Amino acid sequence: MQCPLVIFDCDGVLIDSEAIACRADAACLAELGITITVDEIMERYLGISAAAMCFDIEQRYGLALPQDFVATLHKRVAAVFDTELSSITGVEPLLQTLRYPRCVASSSAPERLRHSLSVTGLLGYFEPHIFSATQVARGKPAPDLFLFAADAMKVPPASCIVVEDSVPGVQAAVAAGMQAIGFTGGEHCRPGHAERLRATGAADIAADMPSLSALLSSA
Repeated sequence: MQCPLVIFDCDGVLIDSEAIACRADAACLAELGITITVDEIMERYLGISAAAMCFDIEQRYGLALPQDFVATLHKRVAAVFDTELSSITGVEPLLQTLRYPRCVASSSAPERLRHSLSVTGLLGYFEPHIFSATQVARGKPAPDLFLFAADAMKVPPASCIVVEDSVPGVQAAVAAGMQAIGFTGGEHCRPGHAERLRATGAADIAADMPSLSALLSSA
């Protein structure tokens, strides 16, 4: 096997953003009279795009969200990120010593990705190799995004290692024929999350960045 490509999800893997974003999502929906808890958003929508979340909410509640709701949501999340967002503890030492090529492949929109990575000081570790689900026909759990990233990086899927914190992300990696490592070091991860990722197809589980570094070093 050629030198592997490490494909990192962003939210919940590189940056500790999922709980922050879910709180912002719940607040924005509440302003429209839609009561949905932060825990329910985490349970149902972790790892998928804002557009996919909004489509599901419209179907479940039998309503139409404002046309500009996704844009409003992105602005609200970006504003909160400016004051609350941080990187996952230990991620910079890992990136500084990682000997393999790497990229980011995320369900987030390109502008949110670059904003998040800039705020946390991680952009320079990946740019320009940052890929968004907006660049493909189908987001996670479909394999399209990871296959797109591998093709852009000129690495065969079998030589890719995907680091994911969500069930849809692990499903996408497995469907793409890639090795998946489940990451459970984010604030949003609840008891039993590692088991859910493993049951979905994660080959290994990393509870923190030192554990992830050890797994990648042995790849």
